[in-house]
Amino acid sequence: MSIRGRTAIAGIAEVDTFQTHGRSPAGLAAAASKRALEEAGLTLSDVDGLFTTSSYYSMPTLTMSEYLGINPRYTDSTALGGCSFIAHLGHAAAAIEAGLCDVALVCYGSTQRSDRGKLVSNAEWLAYEQPYGLLHPVGSFGLIAQRHMAQYGTTSEQLAQVAVAAREWALLNPDAPYPKPLTVEDVLASTPIASPLHKLDCCLVTDGGAAVVLTSAERARDLAKPPVYLLGTGEAANHRNISQMPDLTATEAARSAERALHMAGVTHADISTAHVYDAFTISLLILLEDVGFCAKGEGGPFVADGNTAPGGSLALNTNGGGLSYTHPGMLGMFLITEAVRQLRGEAGARQQPGAAVSLVHGMGLTLAAHATAILGTTP
Repeated sequence: MSIRGRTAIAGIAEVDTFQTHGRSPAGLAAAASKRALEEAGLTLSDVDGLFTTSSYYSMPTLTMSEYLGINPRYTDSTALGGCSFIAHLGHAAAAIEAGLCDVALVCYGSTQRSDRGKLVSNAEWLAYEQPYGLLHPVGSFGLIAQRHMAQYGTTSEQLAQVAVAAREWALLNPDAPYPKPLTVEDVLASTPIASPLHKLDCCLVTDGGAAVVLTSAERARDLAKPPVYLLGTGEAANHRNISQMPDLTATEAARSAERALHMAGVTHADISTAHVYDAFTISLLILLEDVGFCAKGEGGPFVADGNTAPGGSLALNTNGGGLSYTHPGMLGMFLITEAVRQLRGEAGARQQPGAAVSLVHGMGLTLAAHATAILGTTP
């Protein structure tokens, strides 16, 4: 059985993508959920499938069911870090196809910026590394960057180009928080955080909520917005602690992307826009290699040649991504919402003409878990 084209995204929403105004994480998720359902022409009473995860709530589907006042007959709180919600797309599609639910709501909220470091991290996995001086997560990505530089000759200037390109896209997004261009020199002059990474090699810290509504392809065609079909999904993982990552420069993204592309029946040449998790410049560079947009070890020259900037060969993170638009703890939802905007033709100045197929890829923790989704305008 394949879920290709059997379900579709019928509504999306984002709220308070930089700083919220007194809302809680659940409140942000609820506000986004209401807007996404309204966009689809549905109500909370239509929702019978709930998919979410959280850094705040130990039982997030129970928290959100109570907060929203709904009684879902199917729930899923799979927690894979920032890629969780991309994985939830595939889980929701399978549940809808199996008749376990009819309308699936995927939602998320975080007040990470407002909290300013007050959120307590999970000691289960920090116990093996943080007591010995490793600052999570940037310290781990510093190690990854050092290894990629040693192995492939990648330079700080090349990493800086990733941040510069992200800012160029953000300048086309009226909702992005920093309407000022970046230069390579700006990135290299910013505060060193974990050598060789600088402050501007790191994602923003923001608040934000987002929601996505899925239903069967047949039902979605009768709703308010043009359906965006889920064509393929894939997941993969191989570690939790950075000390247990088998190879600091190679990830399971290659497997999740291969599975999603195979299910969708498309190749990289068919991709109109790509939305790839960019928590750090080095993580995005490695994911571009492993997802298959350039060869392993060639990420540095690929970004330095301007391929990921507006006008380049790859329309990447067209809203500015985590580096220049928003990053409320987990970015995956906001990769999905931007892909949907592109496929609907609703992205304004950053719209890619004729966008028909989008690749969405997220990572969880330190390049540990991966989920890929292929979305399209036709099933």
